Amino acid sequence: MAQLNLQHLDKIYDNKVQAVYDFNLDVADGELIVLVGPSGCGKSTTLRMVAGLEDISNGKLLLDGRDITRAPAKDRDMAMVFQNYALYGHMTIYENMAFSLTLRHEDKNVIHKKVLAAAEILGLTNQLNKRPAQLSGGQRQRVAMGRSIVRNPKVFLFDEPLSNLDAKLRGATRREILLLHKRLGATMLYVTHDQTEALTLADRIVCMSMGHVQQVGTPLELYDKPNNIFVASFIGLPPMNMFDVIFLDGKLKGRGFEVELDDRQKHILRNQYGLELVLGVRPEDIAVGENMNVLVSTNENLGMNTLVHGYVGSTDGPRVTAKLRGWASYKNGDIVGMRINKMHFFDKDTTQAIREED
Repeated sequence: MAQLNLQHLDKIYDNKVQAVYDFNLDVADGELIVLVGPSGCGKSTTLRMVAGLEDISNGKLLLDGRDITRAPAKDRDMAMVFQNYALYGHMTIYENMAFSLTLRHEDKNVIHKKVLAAAEILGLTNQLNKRPAQLSGGQRQRVAMGRSIVRNPKVFLFDEPLSNLDAKLRGATRREILLLHKRLGATMLYVTHDQTEALTLADRIVCMSMGHVQQVGTPLELYDKPNNIFVASFIGLPPMNMFDVIFLDGKLKGRGFEVELDDRQKHILRNQYGLELVLGVRPEDIAVGENMNVLVSTNENLGMNTLVHGYVGSTDGPRVTAKLRGWASYKNGDIVGMRINKMHFFDKDTTQAIREED
């Protein structure tokens, strides 16, 4: 398919508002990259710059080594799938999928073969004579993907394509996109605010906040080794618990609890003695034990797991959420002893992770 190189991209609007700052990314041939972050973080703006729908204020965009920074959208050989499907209601599904090829005046037999092939991939063969209004949301999104497939573009661009679907359809269509990527071996850039989509789809994730790239890495790297408090809090559901603590006498001492550290952890924090820092603990890394007493406020049974929400020590203590295995029946006001199985350390001032390599 294609290689993409995004080099120092900035987006500054006419009113001097900057939406994207110094965005750098090398996308390998056939790689599926997911841009994730909260609304307004610049991810869709970045995708639109790649597509040619937004001008690039500074920087370079290369496609297979060719500079396309100023190339018009129609000359970039990219196909974009939008969240609102953008289908023509008066056309059949076949006509919608064939439309871009018809505009190019391609041979009708070639168009027919391409549409049938795309319909077969997406399970739309029996829907080709229908109109968009006769299809479900998930089917319409597949038509939008099929319209991109028939063009055989070098790069597929997805802008929050599942946000208009209900939870069940989102899961099904997400799996279809993953299968499509594996089948086509296509280079894809995918934008979402949904971390589940990011973690399940991506070869690599780009996590953004306020126009800046916070971390680029595999889903496991962002989950297991977040660069900073923002990434740690954004990736993972429920979010990571954050506690203000002080490192003293081989322990982390927080409000209402303290945790013994092993030799490796003490070595990591050797330069933090007597200083305040932030302890991050994922809810799934908390179990019933004896590091802290948790005053339960609510209990959410999810079948295989239970989310226990509460406070450390008392209602004046820090909030905590634990994701316990199995079905638990704690009630408001119960006090449960819990232990911390895995810890992440962050500098309180810079919010950056403190890790062994540091």
